[in-house]
Amino acid sequence: MVEGKINEIHGWAAKKPGIKVEPWSYKPRPIGPNDVEIEIQYSGICGSDLHTIKDEWQGTNYPAIVGHEIVGRVITKGEKVTKFAEGDTVGVGAQVYACLRDDCEACSNDLDPHCPKSVQTYNGKYSDGEQSQGGYASAVRVDANYVFKIPPSIDPSLAAPLFCAATTVAAPMLRKGVKKGDRVGVVGIGGLGHLALQYARALGAEVYAFSHSPNKKQQCLELGASKFVLTSDEEEVKKAQHKLDYLLVTSSSKGNQYNEFISWMRYQGVVIILALPEGHMQFSPFEFVMNEVGITGSLIGGRRIIDKMLELAVEHNIRPIVEKYPIDQVNEALKHMDDGKARYRIVLTH
Repeated sequence: MVEGKINEIHGWAAKKPGIKVEPWSYKPRPIGPNDVEIEIQYSGICGSDLHTIKDEWQGTNYPAIVGHEIVGRVITKGEKVTKFAEGDTVGVGAQVYACLRDDCEACSNDLDPHCPKSVQTYNGKYSDGEQSQGGYASAVRVDANYVFKIPPSIDPSLAAPLFCAATTVAAPMLRKGVKKGDRVGVVGIGGLGHLALQYARALGAEVYAFSHSPNKKQQCLELGASKFVLTSDEEEVKKAQHKLDYLLVTSSSKGNQYNEFISWMRYQGVVIILALPEGHMQFSPFEFVMNEVGITGSLIGGRRIIDKMLELAVEHNIRPIVEKYPIDQVNEALKHMDDGKARYRIVLTH
């Protein structure tokens, strides 16, 4: 074990369900031989953070420091860590550990987020029983396998949302091999959707943006959409029928919208759920079968996906659109996010 430079980590923790976090400190786990200690400079706010602090998904163990879009500076590392040096600017996403064994079905297939021993960045449990704590804090200690160097061309103050939001939208497209000539639709042009447009374009796809907000049209076209479909316009929606190979559902759509989503797909197209629908999904088996449409979900991206996501961000100048708040205004930022007013990601500055 290596002695860390920080004996106590100060953060902002949720202590009960609600949209409120407050100052709280904890003694971090010892630094193991493969661990890295990071002084946090920026942390993004994700929708998962709100669900967790409000206990909407149930199972939140309070006190909980959330935040899994983390950017900071390496200040200590374990003796076996060779790919980082003190002072490196790095990022951490939604996962901080997996076994990475060759005999693990998930890890050996680049699906390490599904590893049975996976530990989430916050509200997770390590094998020793300690709870993982996230990025609304002064520092974090994590396995070096889940730490990534920030490329010099990416402004660190913009990098945090790449490690969850961008990874989440890029992962299914990379896994399914989206390529030039494919038609990719994006429903919901918000925190995930504005990044999905950019990654779909980077992969060579013809990109359709679906939104109920007509004032987003110009921005969607600038971000990479080839076509903008106003979902409140029946004629525009009708023209979109049977056009898509893939549809990324990036907003919490209503469960009864899936028949319409299916109607936009080409035969054997795939609808990919990235944001959980409100209530249960509802669709006609007849539509589902007659169109031979697949419906699947996608969690987050593993190590290789994050590496590729960063490569594409550099090569194609993909960046999130962010609003910044100082960390001591985190509760105002959370309220702004919960009210649906964020355009499009929020980054806390430490």
